[in-house]
Amino acid sequence: MDQRGFFDVEDRLSRLSDLGDQLEAFSRAVDFEQFRPDLERTLAYSDGAKGGRPPIDPVLMFKVLVIQTINTLSDERTEYLINDRLSFMRFLGLGLSDRVPDAKTIWLFRERLTKAGAIATLFDRFDAMLRGAGYIAMSGQILDATLVAAPRQRNTSAEKTDIKAGRIPEHWKDKPARLSHKDRDARWTLKFTKAKPRDDGSMPAMDLAIPAFGYKNHISIDRRFRLIRRWKATDASAHDGARLREGLLDRSNTGSNVWADTAYRSGANEAFMDRHGFVSKVHHKKPPHRDMPTRTRRSNAGKSVIRSRVEHVFADQKSRMGLFVRTVGIKRAEMKIGLANLVYNIRRFLYLERINAT
Repeated sequence: MDQRGFFDVEDRLSRLSDLGDQLEAFSRAVDFEQFRPDLERTLAYSDGAKGGRPPIDPVLMFKVLVIQTINTLSDERTEYLINDRLSFMRFLGLGLSDRVPDAKTIWLFRERLTKAGAIATLFDRFDAMLRGAGYIAMSGQILDATLVAAPRQRNTSAEKTDIKAGRIPEHWKDKPARLSHKDRDARWTLKFTKAKPRDDGSMPAMDLAIPAFGYKNHISIDRRFRLIRRWKATDASAHDGARLREGLLDRSNTGSNVWADTAYRSGANEAFMDRHGFVSKVHHKKPPHRDMPTRTRRSNAGKSVIRSRVEHVFADQKSRMGLFVRTVGIKRAEMKIGLANLVYNIRRFLYLERINAT
């Protein structure tokens, strides 16, 4: 078998480019060096005066997290695929003989960013880049939330009672290994969906209630470009509507209209929006035990045409990125969800640049 040379690798990379390497498109469109100041300030690595192996470049490590998020990879699988795939190595700027971060290094890097709450700063950094490129928030905003599943916990009734009360179950305290695997922040909730017609064509008297466990990703996108401008991660039981008053509205949007489903309609929310100069386009609820007035039904239908655009965001995150929380605790879930929101904005930015170039 002939020995492979430098030009053979270059030919293979050229072929990957011809086939449409998404990571190469990321590198061309996004200057990842813009994240360096925030990363270095957060990580606060030593100057190396005391010796030891120097840390891997923080921008390279951040790009590793981007790869993880796009492909829904574990740390171990990420290490393997960086060693295995030329496209991954090219995106990271690694050669065949360069040091590849192992799974433990990836975990430690993500943990340091998580503990520092750095994902909000990194998200805002890229949002500033978007605005600088001309993609300012405009034409109003759309709010919604989606469930992000997490591994289900097998707890007893007594353990659940302690967790909900903010206590650690007594028999967990002397078992640190077990405690580290117990997610005490995730919660159960019921997801309601429309019941399907029976075989005879009749409709069941009640809709379906599906139990779900995990967290929620609350987002606000601008109507014009459908980019995520504000977001918040909570446990799954948190009420969607209450998040509207917790910094989810983007005051920099050039439009004042706010679209959302009926979960966001309340007297407190309407008063909040009116007080801060927003115009409510929130769906109206059906009156109890009465048919919805024709005028209200038509108004809701018109709002749905606009509001439905936010569903495309969640579809991209769940179908293409396979968004799922494998970690334990709200801080790590926030890091995972925040990375998914950031990567969505990068992908959306690439799409907007491509259609604007045609």
